[in-house]
Amino acid sequence: MKVLITGGAGYIGSTVGSACIDAGIETVILDSLVTGRREFTAGRAFYEGDIADGPLVDRVFAEHPDIEAVVHCAALIVVPDSVADPVGYYRNNVTASLEFVGHLLRNGCHRLLFSSSASIYRTGDDFTVDEDSPHAPQSPYARTKAVCESMFADIAAAEPVRVLSLRYFNPVGADPMLRTGLQLRRPSHALGMLISAHEAGVPFSITGTDWNTRDGSGIRDYVHVWDLAAAHVAALQRFDGLFGDGTTSMAINLGTGTGTTVRELVDAFNEVVDEPVKTRDVESRPGDVAGACTGGDRAARLLDWRPRYSVADGIRDSLRWAEVRDDRLS
Repeated sequence: MKVLITGGAGYIGSTVGSACIDAGIETVILDSLVTGRREFTAGRAFYEGDIADGPLVDRVFAEHPDIEAVVHCAALIVVPDSVADPVGYYRNNVTASLEFVGHLLRNGCHRLLFSSSASIYRTGDDFTVDEDSPHAPQSPYARTKAVCESMFADIAAAEPVRVLSLRYFNPVGADPMLRTGLQLRRPSHALGMLISAHEAGVPFSITGTDWNTRDGSGIRDYVHVWDLAAAHVAALQRFDGLFGDGTTSMAINLGTGTGTTVRELVDAFNEVVDEPVKTRDVESRPGDVAGACTGGDRAARLLDWRPRYSVADGIRDSLRWAEVRDDRLS
């Protein structure tokens, strides 16, 4: 099997690519390198450019006519940035994706795995959600994911394409072989900022402390990025069997089912490092939400997928990657 991975030079896309290669799946990468890294494309067929560039997508398929599926990871993903620049986020995440799916149809590609987000959900009282939970995205970023899912479902109902949306919870960690990891020195998610605070020897800011959680801090379902990558491989291998009875689009949550608060994440982090990180409480950021964790068993039933790695594993692999990141990304 050969697959095209958009955003394949980014954190998740490149890790999915490594998992595919390990499973004997050949990868082709399409990435604009706006946030991705060329180093993550080493040894892989790589095309630099935008997913909305029709002639470029046509060239990819002309040179790789045996591409059987697309994993669509290309997107902007920083919630506060989306609040500040909704036009840019809708243009990059929605408009470009609409153009891209048109290019796929023109080139006869009928299998699309879409990297979606659990941030589209309305959180329940117990902070768990399943694939049938109501949607209530709270940021422009989250709304771009919800809009894309609806858009793809409408297209799949009318065109010869099937779409599987994989709704990620909160990726942490790195490829255990340290081929890839978070490319940013100062990432905006909790664990990345925790590592940055540890490296700088400054307190870590807990953004928002009056959520209706067990300790007032936000709650997240931290899933190791290598587990996420394994789920993509399983989805590619089982793709055709997922769609029956006229189904053309569906969604699967990818999370551990265990909620971890930010304060609990800090405690877990301090158990791993030699020098504990101190914390300070600050106001929540624009677009922040209390959070959620996955419920249900759809991923286990349909993909035979269960997470193997713990939050502590994710912290350790993130720290290992942070030690080598600057050497790998020269």
